[in-house]
Amino acid sequence: MDLLKTLVDKGLRRELPTRDEALAVLATSDEELLDVVAAAGRVRRQWFGRRVKLNYLVNLKSGLCPEDCSYCSQRLGSKAEILKYTWLKPDEASQAAAAGVAGGAKRVCLVASGRGPTDRDVDRVSQTIAAIKEQNEGVEVCACLGLLSDGQATRLREAGADAYNHNLNTSEATYGAITSTHTYADRVETVQQAQAAGMSACSGLIAGMGESDADLIDVVFSLRELNPDSVPVNFLIPFEGTPLAKEWNLTPQRCLRILAMTRFVCPDVEVRLAGGREVHLRSMQPLALHLVNSIFLGDYLTSEGQAGQVDLAMIADAGFEVEGADTTTLPQHRADALAAAGGHGPLTGHDAPAAGSCGSHGGGGCGPCGDDTVRDGVAGDLAKDPQPATAVAAAAPSRPSHAGPVAVRRRGAGTDLPPNA
Repeated sequence: MDLLKTLVDKGLRRELPTRDEALAVLATSDEELLDVVAAAGRVRRQWFGRRVKLNYLVNLKSGLCPEDCSYCSQRLGSKAEILKYTWLKPDEASQAAAAGVAGGAKRVCLVASGRGPTDRDVDRVSQTIAAIKEQNEGVEVCACLGLLSDGQATRLREAGADAYNHNLNTSEATYGAITSTHTYADRVETVQQAQAAGMSACSGLIAGMGESDADLIDVVFSLRELNPDSVPVNFLIPFEGTPLAKEWNLTPQRCLRILAMTRFVCPDVEVRLAGGREVHLRSMQPLALHLVNSIFLGDYLTSEGQAGQVDLAMIADAGFEVEGADTTTLPQHRADALAAAGGHGPLTGHDAPAAGSCGSHGGGGCGPCGDDTVRDGVAGDLAKDPQPATAVAAAAPSRPSHAGPVAVRRRGAGTDLPPNA
């Protein structure tokens, strides 16, 4: 296809595709899908080789959120039966993080529900960052605490945070239909504050909320303009008790097209396969590794994910390798730009491998409410033999005609259940 040749050439040059070219990727047929994956895979290998960065989430504070994000089981008025607990102590969070690091995670993502942190909350998180870094040499820490007030990004950066996550989630035009308690502009401002403070910005989207192809193009093009280093792509998990409980709009093929389009628009960015991958990609998850260079390891924030050992086996079986702590994730030009902005730590500590080569070296997350599109680092002893992990109450069929919403099943902090049981 001439389209794919054009997109590959542009991706290798870091040149932005046109909107029509990006829309055409989403409109490709199932017969063309493997060609699309192969083309986007060339761009992925140019900038990231065959490395896969692992990220691990620690849920610092669960539930009790005043925001009304329609996709979130922790939202104001949610009837989802989730665990609710206040802040983990620094040593508890550090112990949780250690499980992910032991499984190969390079980045620990600290998530807390709520509109945004108070200054006291920033102090708590700063102590947690210190505890994690003291016990896990070389680990990256990404904070995801919601909307930031003046000066808070700088304080987090000074405390040792390497990155900050705040997703745009959907297009500006449709944002008001998803959330009413804050605005799209609020999210953009928080990402820009993190960048100004010298942290690596992490910002992505949620697909499957009823948006159009044009909406997907809008949000991914907006992310390209915002220029985060990491772009997590989440697929909606329709939880019971939330307004989007009946939104089953995705097929595995659709998910792969969305990931390929994101890679073409953001060729040299860490594209992360995030929430909902087990539910929607199912047996086609290994194909997604040809498009993304980063995934989460462990359970989701309020539901179970694939067992960690299964993730590691999937990466190896697909011919990829887990990125080690001695390798910089970002291509050299991005690592240099972050260093010039005041970034620090493993993100910029080493030369990136040459284009197309393989090295070994991970944030994803939510907005102000710590949504269901991130993973929980409290659950998951990755050193144990894996047990079958169930992400949904019943097996999902091959097409988006589902009997009902996903039931929340929670393991981790506050329970006596073994991880991934």
